[in-house]
This record gives sequence, structure tokens and C-alpha cells, in this order.
Amino acid sequence: MKDGIHPDYDYVCFVDISTGEEYLTRSTMTSEERREVNGVEAYIVRVDISASSHPFFTGEQRIVDTAGQVERFRRRYARTQQSE
Repeated sequence: MKDGIHPDYDYVCFVDISTGEEYLTRSTMTSEERREVNGVEAYIVRVDISASSHPFFTGEQRIVDTAGQVERFRRRYARTQQSE
């Protein structure tokens, strides 16, 4: 392999911000924050959803309403049900 063309492959700790679960792995992803995890200096990357919080893996359904989109959908759906 040629030198200088491949990205650095370092330890990265992915932290699920909703559950606090941490996954230590190796990746080319980096961040500004670093800390020691299990005796290894790793980049810290915060993620919104991981296997510990995703509804498919947890069996729970969470509705995250951003700017009333869920309510607007329900109103629209209710109108189509009434007209049928």
C-alpha cells in the first residue's frame, strides 16, 4: 500500500446521548474531545441513536415530535378517515 494516502485508524468511543451507553471501537472518525477509556486514549463521538436506544432493538416506540409534525400528520389523517 502507498504511504500517506490512507486515513488514520484510531480508537473511538461512540457515546449514545439518550442512554449513556458507550461503545469502544476503531474508526477513521475523529472529534475534538479525547479521553481515556479502558486504558486507551480514544476520540469521543456522541451519537443520537445506537443499538441501545433504537426502537428496533429495544422493542419500544418513542415519538419525537419536532415542531408539531406528528400532530399535523394526525389531523390530516383524521380528515381523510372522516371523508371515506
